[in-house]
Amino acid sequence: MAVVDSSRRAPSSRPGRAELVAALRDATYEVLPFKTAEEKVLADVPTDVALTVTTTEAKGLGPTVDLAVRLTGAGYRAAPHLAARLVRDRAHLADLVAQLTGAGVDRVFVIGGDAAEPAGDFVDALGLLEALDEMGRPFSTVGIGGYPEGHGSIAAELIERALEAKAEHATQVITQLCFDAGTTVDWARTVQARGVTLPIRVGIPGAISRQKLIRVSAGLGLGQSARFLKKQQNMFWRFFLPGGYSPDKLIQRLTPAFGRADNGLHGLHVFTFNELDTTEAWRQRWLARLT
Repeated sequence: MAVVDSSRRAPSSRPGRAELVAALRDATYEVLPFKTAEEKVLADVPTDVALTVTTTEAKGLGPTVDLAVRLTGAGYRAAPHLAARLVRDRAHLADLVAQLTGAGVDRVFVIGGDAAEPAGDFVDALGLLEALDEMGRPFSTVGIGGYPEGHGSIAAELIERALEAKAEHATQVITQLCFDAGTTVDWARTVQARGVTLPIRVGIPGAISRQKLIRVSAGLGLGQSARFLKKQQNMFWRFFLPGGYSPDKLIQRLTPAFGRADNGLHGLHVFTFNELDTTEAWRQRWLARLT
């Protein structure tokens, strides 16, 4: 079912308009390492759009690293998700780093990962970040996760303390999906007040239909989908509204906060669910309307 394109109704002038243009131009896309992902990226995404490549427990790190390497070779800035709980030991990490840097990959997104049991020495993102520091900080851009609405299995205070500890090892924060602009802005202000001054990219959904979301969820595997749902408690019902979901209102409400001194919001990170053609068309329609 088609997603409503309210960008056609976007007014020519509004508070935060310049910030919205800048955020859309600098948006980053998240892709899933499925078989057709590379073909879709090459067909629909300009090379000036930076990418992250997710990791799933079922598929492991291999497809993620391989896709990031291939996309980098094609001229993209592609950051693989390095899930700490899937890295066996420091030798395994060194092999991953060598493969990535040897192919010109200079950015990563470090997460703890959702594996029920760690594969080896690393139980959380902080441990992996510290190991990367000991290896000489081989990547110029290091992203870490932010949770405006908390984490399904970790207490809010613990997750924020973890963010503070990880911040000194990173260059940016990328948030999980949050559909409430006020919640995101309040969280960003609190994070900054606690001393985390990294730029924050706000995770938003791309232009995606309910049918696509069902297919992606099924492709993640039962266990992975259950954990994803637990962390994204209010997401699915929004996509099942008539016509699916459009992020237009969300970004309109977010962008006036971009660049303000009291928070670190500096951009958008679009969870595309590999619906890259419609997401890029949506972004280009907005830019055409606003510029």
